[in-house]
Amino acid sequence: MSELSFNESTELALQQWREKEKKALELSKIVGELRFDRSIELLLFRRDLYDVRPTEIINYHLFAKNYVDTDLSIDLTLGIAKAIQSNIHIGASRIDIGKLASECTSQGIDLNQFVAQKLGNAPLDTDHTIAHRDVVLYGFGRIGRLVARRIISSTGRGEQLRLKAIVIRPSMKVRLEEVNKRMALMEIDSIHGAFPGTVQVLEDGDIVEINGNKIHMIFANDPSEINYENYGIKDAILIDNTGMWDTKEKLSAHLRPGIKKVILTAPGKDIPNIVVGANHQQIDFENETVVCAASCTTNAIVPVIQTMDNEFGIEKGHIETVHAYTSDQNLLDNFHKKPRRGRGAPINMVITSTGAASAVAKVLPNLKGKLTGNAVRVPVPNVSLAILNLTLEKPSTREEILAKLRHACLHGDLVEQMQYSTNEEYVSSNAVGTTVASVIDVPSTILSNDGKTVTLYAWYDNEYGYTCQVVRLAKHVAQVRRYAYY
Repeated sequence: MSELSFNESTELALQQWREKEKKALELSKIVGELRFDRSIELLLFRRDLYDVRPTEIINYHLFAKNYVDTDLSIDLTLGIAKAIQSNIHIGASRIDIGKLASECTSQGIDLNQFVAQKLGNAPLDTDHTIAHRDVVLYGFGRIGRLVARRIISSTGRGEQLRLKAIVIRPSMKVRLEEVNKRMALMEIDSIHGAFPGTVQVLEDGDIVEINGNKIHMIFANDPSEINYENYGIKDAILIDNTGMWDTKEKLSAHLRPGIKKVILTAPGKDIPNIVVGANHQQIDFENETVVCAASCTTNAIVPVIQTMDNEFGIEKGHIETVHAYTSDQNLLDNFHKKPRRGRGAPINMVITSTGAASAVAKVLPNLKGKLTGNAVRVPVPNVSLAILNLTLEKPSTREEILAKLRHACLHGDLVEQMQYSTNEEYVSSNAVGTTVASVIDVPSTILSNDGKTVTLYAWYDNEYGYTCQVVRLAKHVAQVRRYAYY
């Protein structure tokens, strides 16, 4: 290639890139307007498009290759977004324009008619009073802060969930100093980065304002000390992030004036263990007052296991979890009640027990007694890997198994929970910040010669991915879940 032709091709490539950026910027503008004016959220294969740089939006289109066999054109997704914007009948909803684009197979199709046909079941856009449910966070540790981030970042016009209070056990004499320290952890996280917004501590630390949300800071040593109605909180969902209580009797202590429902962010003993997407449809949210979101590992493995069991049947299996270390372990060698966990977490691999395999049966009762499990804590602060070794009732091929998993990631009840990755360079840090419960590592899939035993690898952000599941559960418990097209 001559120097001149190379320069010409370079200039052409830059010009094409600039055009893509302009279209991505236009798409971003539509996303923002729909979110604020009409409470319509647009996604691209489950990736949020709001508050995303144009270059990231372009990259999201490349990611679409995991779901569709051809390149996804930004011209098409922009056209679909414009059609949604021009359709005055579509009300508050959550719409995956990547899914719509994958279904738009004809060239030259009228996108307005296509969108009207596909979204015919979407709620009408009306001027009714905006409704929401109050949320109280009891505990403000790793999960509590991420739940706050997730709820506040998706507040929009104030619909669905609105964070009204955070309850913490006092650790310092001067409350203002303590609130400032806790909000500093909210603003900058060593794993998840800077919070996209503003955090201000008001008055004496009794109230904080985060992205316009005024939130009460309540100090208490016990749930019985609080009357939430004194803070203007009514019929709220309380999310317990402390892990101090795991039974219905103990968690019911949260059902104080102003609190109507309780969600535990850990496995529960005598309360419904819920993995959204897998078994939430079986729960009577009207009458259940205390539920739990199970564990991060249970949320990661259940969608994959349920898909495999539905498609091929599972005779038995073993789940090995390579799990990030947690605050339950020691930073340096020190006494710990449980075996091995006393050794320094950042410098040791630690074999430990996990209840995730037995917990699967609480979500999928037909698998009771069929699964075993163990865990190895490793020196990474976040993102874990589930290795699922499953013996199938129905022999299959590797291609058929992956085709079924890929289909489940794009269609059906588990599309929010599973992501399909063909990236041969995927490592744990790739999964930081993923909103799904698990990411299937396709290249690592192994099948025995007889087609009966398959080994699947699933990455999961045991902090943020799990948090997204907790927030999804809160929306179902609060019965504020909006129409979604995935």
